[in-house]
Amino acid sequence: MLTDYVVRHYFDEMMETKGVPRKHYDLFYTKINEMSAKELKERYDLAQSDFLFNGITFTVYSGNEGIERTIPFDFVPRIIPQDEWNELEVGLKQRIRALDAFLEDIYHDGHILKDGVVPRDLVVNCPHFFHQMVNTRFPRGKHIFMAGIDLIRDENGNYRVLEDNLRNPSGLSYVFQSRFVMRKTFPEFFQNYSVRPLEQQFSDLLASLQYFSPDGTIDPKVVLLTPGIYNSAYYDHMFLAQQMGIELVEGQDMLVSNRKVYMKTTKGLQQVDVIYRRIDDEFIDPLEFRGDSLLGVPGLMDAYRAGNVSVLNAIGNGVADDKAVYHYVPDMIRYYLNEEPLIQNVETYYLNDPDVRAYVLDHLDELVVKQKNGSGGYGMLIGPHAEPEEIEKFRQLIKQNPDTFIAQPTIKLSRSPSFQTDRFNSCHVDLRAFVFNGDEPKVFPGGLTRVALKKGSLVVNSSQGGGVKDTWVLHD
Repeated sequence: MLTDYVVRHYFDEMMETKGVPRKHYDLFYTKINEMSAKELKERYDLAQSDFLFNGITFTVYSGNEGIERTIPFDFVPRIIPQDEWNELEVGLKQRIRALDAFLEDIYHDGHILKDGVVPRDLVVNCPHFFHQMVNTRFPRGKHIFMAGIDLIRDENGNYRVLEDNLRNPSGLSYVFQSRFVMRKTFPEFFQNYSVRPLEQQFSDLLASLQYFSPDGTIDPKVVLLTPGIYNSAYYDHMFLAQQMGIELVEGQDMLVSNRKVYMKTTKGLQQVDVIYRRIDDEFIDPLEFRGDSLLGVPGLMDAYRAGNVSVLNAIGNGVADDKAVYHYVPDMIRYYLNEEPLIQNVETYYLNDPDVRAYVLDHLDELVVKQKNGSGGYGMLIGPHAEPEEIEKFRQLIKQNPDTFIAQPTIKLSRSPSFQTDRFNSCHVDLRAFVFNGDEPKVFPGGLTRVALKKGSLVVNSSQGGGVKDTWVLHD
């Protein structure tokens, strides 16, 4: 079925040209062409059923309603050769070191602001910069426990960072489940490949959480704090807690006494040392942030400042993954590490500059415009695919509040074959790479490959109809 698959204008992850796969896909290409359309459709349906049976879902919010849907699974894996992955690993670790140094700096001495490398106003006026955290002691002097770095490849096959996610990056459970379903439904695809396994990652993830425990704590108690079953990423929370063997708790399951955090159990109160929180900053403690929050734990921040509990990722990380601050990450790398960035950003237009703003307004039909605080593929304008009415709407919004937007060129995201009903279509993909912190950053072997299943779409988010692929990192 792949013999009719056409490669045009974009870098294709699997195919060099029509009928000629890339070297590391050669064995997979041969195997899949030995299978009939009927057999592929049956296996495809089995994979979707497995996702549904295991409750692998997400929630799409539309108006005042939430609709739970199964994530579409695409069985054509993203295969990454070891030498290519090794280069990515070095660049991702470099980026995390610089971002962590930036967060520690701006919440303490602020050298990078005093030296004018990053504009002070951009940081202190960011809604995710929390003055309550200034001069707070952070566990191990680090702010990032887990980062989700979104990578794309341009038309030349070069990796670029599209976005940094340093607050509550989601999707790790989908990585494990994609591998599980892939091995179950297409076991023969693995026969000729040495793929780096994922099983060890659960213990590594738990070890990273324990690394951030308060000083002197032996055998720390770790919990995962969730907003509850109605959160769009609840499956992610439940799966990770279960696989790491830690308690999944809600705010009402904990209390603070004598500046220490305790979990309520049938045997009484049990002290908690590390909280892997999946609740947004504003809801974590109603005594410090939003007073109407029913999701957090009153007094948690007081226990945190006393050094009796660690909260991960750190409160206030959002200032470093702000879409305008993103523009300055290469400068952070040069400033803190005295190195050149190994993975480049996508060119970004910061609309505070009148000349830049004028250029963007004149070229909206060519650019991608994003709200600085947007996520999930919402609040975006993709100029080449937008109707004139939508372009005009964004033009007025930018004129009214230029500080709330950034713009980027429309990148020709790489594509990959994706099986849909009875044929292979060419669909855009990205890669969310997960990085864990400890003594040294560690990059998860693979990541979450997301695929834009809607015809012609550049948006890979599940909330916008995107699906997922298994990601294989090869051993030599």
